Amino acid sequence: MKLYLAGFDVFRADAKEYGERLKQLCAKYGFQGAFPLDHEVPEDLQGPARAQWICRANLALIDDCDAVLANVNPFRGAEPDSGTAFEMGYAHARGKTVWAYTDMAEPLVEQAGAEWDPEHLRHRDIQGYTVEDFGLNLNAMLACTSQVVVGDVQVCLAQMAQTVFGERPAPGPAA
Repeated sequence: MKLYLAGFDVFRADAKEYGERLKQLCAKYGFQGAFPLDHEVPEDLQGPARAQWICRANLALIDDCDAVLANVNPFRGAEPDSGTAFEMGYAHARGKTVWAYTDMAEPLVEQAGAEWDPEHLRHRDIQGYTVEDFGLNLNAMLACTSQVVVGDVQVCLAQMAQTVFGERPAPGPAA
């Protein structure tokens, strides 16, 4: 089973090396990992043309995979990376299984530090926006369309292997 490895990990200083470690960890659990940086962007492309190439290449890579494994830990704020959220939605729309992992176990109302608004009977964040109170640790659109695992990538891969292969391979070193 081939997995598209979605997440803000592509923005790490050691992104290519980290992607290789993720792919090795996938292999230890019986999966083949595909990292967004597996393809080299043509050096002559800049600006919007470069962005278009990356977008098309990543969508094609998702299409080529059987499932998505997404890092949905908070990135540049309280929410998962917007590109990762898009990739999860795209994969779901294409009928692919989506697995997500996060260290955030608390419901969104706790993560956002939301206060109860008795006048409107809802939780509100510091800016006054309603915070959904479904007891989920992610936005409903992500949580209800993916298998969410609290833990790191290795914990998620172990649960995936249990579900897919009916066994729990011995874990390898964490990425």
